[in-house]
Amino acid sequence: MARKKNKVIPLLPLRGLLVFPTTVLHLDVGREKSVQALEKAMVEENLVLLTSQKDVQIDNPELEDLYEMGTIARVKQLLKLPNGTFRVLVEGISRGKIVKWVSEEPCYVVQIEPFVDNEKEDDIEFEALRRTMLEYFEQYIKLSKKLSADIYTSVMDIQQAGRMADIIASHLPLKLEEKQRLLEAVDVKERVHQIIQILHNEKEILHLEKRISQRVKQSMERTQKEYYLREQMKAIQKELGEKEGKAGEVDMLREKIEQAGMPEHVKATALKELERYEKVPAASAESGVIRNYLEWLLALPWTKQTEDIHDIHRAEKILNEEHYGLETVKERVLEYLAVQQLTHSLRGPILCLVGPPGVGKTSLARSIAKTLNRNFVRISLGGVRDESEIRGHRRTYVGALPGRIIQGMKKAGTINPVFLLDEIDKMSSDFRGDPSAALLEVLDPEQNHSFSDHYIEEPYDLSKVMFIATANTLATIPRPLLDRMEVITIPSYTEIEKLHIAKEHLLPKQMEAHGLQKRMLHMRDEAIMQVIRYYTREAGVRNLERQLASICRKAAKTIVSEGRKRIVVTEKNVSEFLGKPIYHYGQAESEDQVGVATGLAYTAAGGDTLAIEVSIAPGKGKLTLTGQLGDVMKESAQAAFTYIRSKAEEFGIDPEFHEKLDIHIHVPEGAIPKDGPSAGITMATALISALTGKPVSRFVGMTGEITLRGRVLAIGGVKEKVLSAHRAGLKKVILPKENEKDLEDIPEIVKKQLQFVLVSHIDDVLEHALVGGKK
Repeated sequence: MARKKNKVIPLLPLRGLLVFPTTVLHLDVGREKSVQALEKAMVEENLVLLTSQKDVQIDNPELEDLYEMGTIARVKQLLKLPNGTFRVLVEGISRGKIVKWVSEEPCYVVQIEPFVDNEKEDDIEFEALRRTMLEYFEQYIKLSKKLSADIYTSVMDIQQAGRMADIIASHLPLKLEEKQRLLEAVDVKERVHQIIQILHNEKEILHLEKRISQRVKQSMERTQKEYYLREQMKAIQKELGEKEGKAGEVDMLREKIEQAGMPEHVKATALKELERYEKVPAASAESGVIRNYLEWLLALPWTKQTEDIHDIHRAEKILNEEHYGLETVKERVLEYLAVQQLTHSLRGPILCLVGPPGVGKTSLARSIAKTLNRNFVRISLGGVRDESEIRGHRRTYVGALPGRIIQGMKKAGTINPVFLLDEIDKMSSDFRGDPSAALLEVLDPEQNHSFSDHYIEEPYDLSKVMFIATANTLATIPRPLLDRMEVITIPSYTEIEKLHIAKEHLLPKQMEAHGLQKRMLHMRDEAIMQVIRYYTREAGVRNLERQLASICRKAAKTIVSEGRKRIVVTEKNVSEFLGKPIYHYGQAESEDQVGVATGLAYTAAGGDTLAIEVSIAPGKGKLTLTGQLGDVMKESAQAAFTYIRSKAEEFGIDPEFHEKLDIHIHVPEGAIPKDGPSAGITMATALISALTGKPVSRFVGMTGEITLRGRVLAIGGVKEKVLSAHRAGLKKVILPKENEKDLEDIPEIVKKQLQFVLVSHIDDVLEHALVGGKK
């Protein structure tokens, strides 16, 4: 290779392209600096250096982004295209190496060192290399279908080995890096050796492709293009000695299906889908749908199950450790375990735990799973409106998935988990279907052994699952669905139960969560009771736990900031931790008053007392009801008013009072909506007290509905109402005679401190409620 004197010429960077010497080529140029370089070349010597970029993504390459070795080319023609770019015809002359970066604006200009091939015509070695290279190129063209024989004809007459090597290199399917190595081979012999080696490798590859093609043609029974490509892939893998791609994946899936323990009909469906998957092209959308379906079938538990532990004493111990009270629920779980121990074949029961928020329904279900040694899975049904959420989507939908039941079984991993359907009363329906209707099959012990999901499309056995549903109220659960469940009511906790729960569970849990050791914080029972009464108003203990957490945070801050070793929370300093009391429970009146009776009400937070006030004034018999009363309470007031009119003389009331007096019945706290069928006798007592002038005993609380004949009817929520009376400091509670059975639910400590009066008529109520009795 002979060197020539250095030159200064414009530089034209090429992206993904390399031009060899002696090659004539059209290029499309659009970058501003590249256009400037061409214009500068046309003005001067028509010479430009063509250099390839190392990274084709770079728009404005620097010196380090370009290869040093390029091709000196002559610009033979420059044409502007309609789209604003230029088409240029260039002819490679010789190799050129960048020596110095001269300028960058308005175009790249570099100083180069030209290299020209220097071959001796009588050199025997050059001739031998040229002939060998030409022979290899001839064999390559015969095997290759991409190059015509005319190319060989044009090459065979070239006498210079270096020039022949450059022309052959320009026709070979080489990567840019390989072409650059050939361009940088300034020594002709080295360049020719590289070309011979490349031609040898390409010839071997073409021979191999030919053998693969022949093997594919022999094994191919059909002529479709897709089938041909699949067989070609198999042949390539066989030649490589590998088992990859879709064939290996199909074999793996088939092995998993055999080992999954599916029922025979499900297994047959899975294998049929696998055959479809094998035939469908991998790029097809259907391929992904089938694969997803097979993965769901394999992920579901078909035979795997945990072994139940039927130790009733262990179960009782766990339930008592984790939950205080809730005797009815515990008893039901222990009964189930006992029957399981005797029969070993009882279908999973379907329990529905109904109670206010925070009473421990979800945590109780988790404890049941622990006692049975079963996996636990929970799904929330709150706000579910679409039937497909339960039964799944059909596979015709894009992005179809199984329903929540099947998803839960996949998550559980066994066929006999404890499955919690949380907030079952919060479901609703719309135009997409009724999800509660879809649950009928799930929760029916006679049907759920063959539950059908729209996505899986095969019956799935749910008979060994222990379903537990939770709800705050039964009113919004459809009757057919409710009929399939065994309802267990979890009442609100009493203050005493809350005290025990706080001491034994909540406070230790929060102390541990806040890094407090047992000796650091002591909370007296009176202080906990203060928190329960004046800082929470709930049936459960959720808010109580938050308040205890707040106390623990304050204590932790005090210990860290002030260095104290022990903090004692008493009844007097609770407000220092929690601020002023948030709630003020109704307390007994300070004195007996006319026209004021104390009713007992059931609320979502348990029970509370309700003062009903009656005021009379001269008028025309107008009856006014205030306090944001519901329709039922308004009707109770009307019934009580009508009954008093019919019995006015017996009560010593002017029979014409309804024409001479305006009566106003008011229930305080008017911003809070009130409704229910249990305020009838309270309103009647307050009315009679106001009309007769006889005061109502401040220590008496009452609840019951009244008829037009004065009969007292049964009501609900007796336990909560009695507890509210006890908390308010009342001494006597008037209840309907029909509610006598509900007194069994009242804690003994409350029974001892209250006097219960069971009545069947309003006369009995007045006898005990009015000071001095009815007469």
